[in-house]
Amino acid sequence: MKRLPDYLKRPIIDTDKTKTVRRILREKHLNTVCEGARCPNKNECYQNNTATFLIMGNICTRNCKYCNISTSKPEPLDIDEPKHVAEAIKDLGLDYAVITSVTRDDIPDGGAEHFANCIKEIRKISTNTKIEILTPDFRGKWGKDDKCSKGDEFNEQSLKTIIDAHPDVFNHNIETVRAVYKEARPLGNYDLSLNVLKYIKENSNIPTKSGLMIGLGETFEQILETMNDLKNVGCDILTIGQYIQPSKQHLEVSKYYSLKEYELLKEEAKKIGFKKYQIGPLVRSSYHAKEIMQ
Repeated sequence: MKRLPDYLKRPIIDTDKTKTVRRILREKHLNTVCEGARCPNKNECYQNNTATFLIMGNICTRNCKYCNISTSKPEPLDIDEPKHVAEAIKDLGLDYAVITSVTRDDIPDGGAEHFANCIKEIRKISTNTKIEILTPDFRGKWGKDDKCSKGDEFNEQSLKTIIDAHPDVFNHNIETVRAVYKEARPLGNYDLSLNVLKYIKENSNIPTKSGLMIGLGETFEQILETMNDLKNVGCDILTIGQYIQPSKQHLEVSKYYSLKEYELLKEEAKKIGFKKYQIGPLVRSSYHAKEIMQ
């Protein structure tokens, strides 16, 4: 594994606030992407009394080569989870909540109704909380051979279910550039992800958001190509951050981008027409999500 640059290292923070967040999550039996994906910003977010909720379990049906979340056949959905998420958000006093999920290709709608139920439960008890959801692509079936199909179309009804629940922000990550997709996301589809964002934009007034990691073998020009692709499907909000290898079993980091290169990407994002973006080494999909919407 390549040596981590100093600007990517984060201190360990353990305070009464971080302990409170962990306690609430534990009592409600909830997962977070902060823990599951070994996010480098976890302690900072916990210190700020927030977390990104990971719904539908902690086992994914996909096998992305950069992700630390376990891959296997998942457990049935917890029907009480939406209520528990809502209760945790109320207990934490969040006025902006981010909810993501593992990919559930074993469920006919990909978990869209479960997302919608989370939104409904939150609004029952936290009426002023803004809700951002970070969803999978809602395609694929869990077959008899325990493998996900490789369809290139999303489940339109699933996206309609999401639109009807009207989250305040719809986030779906492109994750990486087209040239790296086959290696990094063998069960993903670059154009499908673009079409998911396009469908939401064309059929609702919900702001759309997407992000990618860099350092997986892409070129600077390919990053710009992806940024333009996202802008061309109406994506409103862009996030770009450095890929950090979770373990030796995951894809190696091909490059650590310099702080100067991140500044160049910010300039390019502005030129392309993005009015809202977070670009930097430690940026992740939900990092400072509330602030970027203000």
